[in-house]
Amino acid sequence: MELGKTGVWFFCDAMAAGEAAEFAGRVEEMGYDALWIPEAVGREVLAASAWLLANTETLNIATGIANVYARDAVTMAAAQKTLAEQSGGRFLLGMGVSHRPLVEGVRGHAYDRPLSFMRNYLEQMAAAPYSAVAPADDPPTVIGALHPKMLKLAAEKTQGAHPYLVPPEHTAFARELMGEGPWICTEQKVLLETDASKARSVARTAIAMYLGLPNYCNSLKRFGFTDEDLEGGGSDRVVDAIVAWGDEKAIAERIKAHHDAGADHVCIQPIHPEGLPVPDYRILEALAPR
Repeated sequence: MELGKTGVWFFCDAMAAGEAAEFAGRVEEMGYDALWIPEAVGREVLAASAWLLANTETLNIATGIANVYARDAVTMAAAQKTLAEQSGGRFLLGMGVSHRPLVEGVRGHAYDRPLSFMRNYLEQMAAAPYSAVAPADDPPTVIGALHPKMLKLAAEKTQGAHPYLVPPEHTAFARELMGEGPWICTEQKVLLETDASKARSVARTAIAMYLGLPNYCNSLKRFGFTDEDLEGGGSDRVVDAIVAWGDEKAIAERIKAHHDAGADHVCIQPIHPEGLPVPDYRILEALAPR
């Protein structure tokens, strides 16, 4: 897979299936290299990937991330190879351990030693039998990783990492830990809004749920943010670090900062300035590779 410098990351669950396919088509036409879709409590992400792959021709579809507690390793490996073979190598499996509230509270699994769980899971995937027609090339895998040990595991066992909700300082931190070679595919929220008060209000709503999850909070604390910064939906300092808001130039500079820090691929998540669950096509068009 030739994964280029920019992609799009978006929740498509508020779109009907046809609308999601149309959105993927527009992302493809704009020249982005990949469309990343998440897995939470909406569509099953591998089935959704198959639909989007079937409705595009050149766009890579990536999962950001497929929850490893949602299916066993043999099933994950089979799905990955199936989608890669069916699409001619356009499927990128991003997978991760998610968060304790989603794993225990929603799925009913024990969230115990997630690093060891992921290492064992990768080993089981590598050893999984597969008797169908194989894809032409081994399909790539990245791990949703924030912290040092998971980042190092990503570098050791997969093509790389997919950090989420991170500033460019994390990208530099990840590159130093992982060394040259492994992919760093960083998510970056973008908001085309120059009014500081409005931008921060919309951005704060967009990130509020993440600041209630320990994995993200602990990651941000590594870069100097405090408990006080993370309360009440996040201080202005946190909001500004996580969401690139402003005009096209300011947003492009943030994306460049991730690339300069060592990111191979930055997938932008376009927040609508009115807080609607639909993409802001203005910023996608403005930043489009073509």
